[in-house]
Amino acid sequence: MLYSKTARAVAVAASKGVACSELMTYFYKSLCHHLDTIYDEDEVLLALAEQLGNFTMLVGGPEYVHCLLPPLESLATVEETVVRDKAVESLRKISQEHSPVDLEVHFEPLVKRLASGDWFTSRTSACGLFSVCYPRVSSTVKAEIRQHFRTLCSDDTPMVRRAAASKLGEFAKVLELDYVKSDIISLFTALASDEQDSVRLLAVEACVSIATLLPQEDLETLVMPTLRQAAEDKSWRVRYMVADKFSELQKAVGPEITKNDLVPAFQNLLKDCEAEVRAAAANKVKEFCENLPEDNREQIIMTHILPCVKELVSDTNQHVKSALASVIMGLSTILGKDNTIEHLLPLFLAQLKDECPEVRLNIISNLDCVNEVIGIRQLSQSLLPAIVELAEDAKWRVRLAIIEYMPLLAGQLGVEFFDEKLNTLCMAWLIDHVYAIREAATCNLMKLVEKFGAEWAQNTIVPKVLGMANDPNYLHRMTTLFCINALSEACGQEITTKQMLPVVLKMSNDQVANVRFNVAKSLQKIGPVLDSNALQTEVKPVLEKLATDTDMDVKYFAQEAISVLALA
Repeated sequence: MLYSKTARAVAVAASKGVACSELMTYFYKSLCHHLDTIYDEDEVLLALAEQLGNFTMLVGGPEYVHCLLPPLESLATVEETVVRDKAVESLRKISQEHSPVDLEVHFEPLVKRLASGDWFTSRTSACGLFSVCYPRVSSTVKAEIRQHFRTLCSDDTPMVRRAAASKLGEFAKVLELDYVKSDIISLFTALASDEQDSVRLLAVEACVSIATLLPQEDLETLVMPTLRQAAEDKSWRVRYMVADKFSELQKAVGPEITKNDLVPAFQNLLKDCEAEVRAAAANKVKEFCENLPEDNREQIIMTHILPCVKELVSDTNQHVKSALASVIMGLSTILGKDNTIEHLLPLFLAQLKDECPEVRLNIISNLDCVNEVIGIRQLSQSLLPAIVELAEDAKWRVRLAIIEYMPLLAGQLGVEFFDEKLNTLCMAWLIDHVYAIREAATCNLMKLVEKFGAEWAQNTIVPKVLGMANDPNYLHRMTTLFCINALSEACGQEITTKQMLPVVLKMSNDQVANVRFNVAKSLQKIGPVLDSNALQTEVKPVLEKLATDTDMDVKYFAQEAISVLALA
């Protein structure tokens, strides 16, 4: 922080007419000289690399922005990756503030120096700078930049080739189309055949950008041979990247190539020997099917995709099954009611009975898709056992997830089904041993009341909640207060005054101080719902009594409630 402030002071001096390049160079050399005595030198350099990107106005504006290049160039060559990345980020930022002339005189030579540096660190940094200066330099300089990028794509060091591959798509976007065809395609092909799979997988990522730039007639000859090769790569990491980018690739290459090439490739990815690849492909099933050409979408899905999906439902890997479960329900809107009932419903039911809780939960979390197509009643018989099992799962996070989904589920099933089958579960969550579950269950009740109405709450929920006020466990008694806090506004003044308030007032005599101070907090919370008569005749005396309690916390919250409710 000290050096960051010093840098700012130097910059301010520069803005007042002192030779900025000399000052910045002096400051940076001085800092580097003292780095050995600094314990967290990387953090200092990181802060400096970030700050320098914001210094344009402090060094006198765009006219003098090139003064910032020497220290940033130096920072772009250091060993620590995060410092280099931040320096490159700042260089990219200030490149936009250079005039075209300054870009060629000052910035582009910096890029060349980094690109031809002895250490791989400088060459990796150079890869991120080509695309920001290329569009605004002369054709001669553009040719030099393309040559430097070509050289880095075949660098002896894998880290440099990785950096070049990661920026290939970005660089392609700023090139003229002729150079995309003549330069980028050959680089793409070479990187996609690199001996290092970490380079090849980055080439797949670039494929999306490249494919969007080319005319449709060029895709088959220039891109597809390399993409086919990547989809069958010996490294599962490359195949994983293809699967992960499949929807984007599909949009980039268009319907004809999708039908002829990508459908069989997608089938193979869904059947891949590596679970990670199958999971990535399974996650794209819905998107892939949505993007298929409408004229034969259903036929392609039923003939080519659905058989693979059926196999994945019983996959040996739970991550694959979970990924599929998160998207499979979306197929119902694509295939329609009849196909859903005949072909998809058995798969949904199988997943609802899956031994893996995450699979069952993902199905339940997407039921609204099926509800729109066939109605939820057809699922209810198999759905209920799965819900009960999830609601009682040993992992509290699984229980929490099903609680958070309950209001939507209740709305789909209707009040009658909910009261009959799920009400008991919702009440059981209120006395769960995990606080996060009790808290979520309280919030859940509020949402249910908003959905089903105050009358339903009065007849169904409120009596059960108020009954917990006499529970021997003080945590459960406090849950009663939390529920009243949450429900009072949704239930309205009459129910709050006649049913809830008497219970809260009675609990002011509880032996546990935690309960008593929560009574004060509850009275403060529900006070705005009550009429002035109830506040003056019932609430005020109790708060005044609590304000003289022997427990300091009880006194504090009672006095706060009196103040907030203006009862003093």
